[in-house]
Amino acid sequence: MKIQFLATGFVFLALGLTGRSSAPDHSLFSQVLAAHVRDGRVDYAALKLDARLPRYLEQLAATDPAGLASDQERLALWLNAYNAYTLKLIIDREPAKSITEIGTGGIALGSLLKTTAWDIALAVVGGRKYTLNQIEHEVIRAQFKDARAHFALNCASGSCPILRTEAYEAGKLDTQLDDQGRLFLRDSARNRFDLAAKTAQLSSIFKWYQKDFGNDDRAALLAAAKYAPDEVRRAIEADPGPWRVSYLAYDWSLNSIDRPKP
Repeated sequence: MKIQFLATGFVFLALGLTGRSSAPDHSLFSQVLAAHVRDGRVDYAALKLDARLPRYLEQLAATDPAGLASDQERLALWLNAYNAYTLKLIIDREPAKSITEIGTGGIALGSLLKTTAWDIALAVVGGRKYTLNQIEHEVIRAQFKDARAHFALNCASGSCPILRTEAYEAGKLDTQLDDQGRLFLRDSARNRFDLAAKTAQLSSIFKWYQKDFGNDDRAALLAAAKYAPDEVRRAIEADPGPWRVSYLAYDWSLNSIDRPKP
């Protein structure tokens, strides 16, 4: 028993020295999403009254990502943090029609002045404040370099990849990201393919973040094809040359569930 106690003590000492920490309870965020998300749209009025979201955000604020055991745990945490704090931003600011109403200057001017909704330092992770832009660009894109993350981040808008009804979890993250890719590329409201005309109308996400998917339109097309319907994927991969690529205008309307008036 004494030897076992000493061994256990050494384990705790080692964990303390490495700064190992446990992941937040992502199942709590899954409960929130399952309760308030339907077909990618959110019941923000009901979400505002749900005490589980602030409890989950408290866990994110107390978790040091650097202390987590794997890149999968860290990436899952940051994806959930982006989506959870986007939800908080919407219920706190209550834009009538679009997230672009938050901040000043709109998308174009606001992006230059860094005054958009994505430039507000509202997210707390590991005791440090972040903007949504910092989470996306300085953490997720810069550190993990997995283009599938673009299929997982939801910006509370009509053209965004849909918000899942479950949180991202390290143990099934690859499966979840691949599934998000298929959902995104097989949704004609977000990406469209015409086999006969050999045209692809891709989400503007493939244009804005083209270097994450490749160097040009053809690389973006091949990246998209991996998750497109099977017949489209086969046709593109067999002969991408004739295909013409364009990009759809982005729908920034709020992804809210329309609630009936009393």
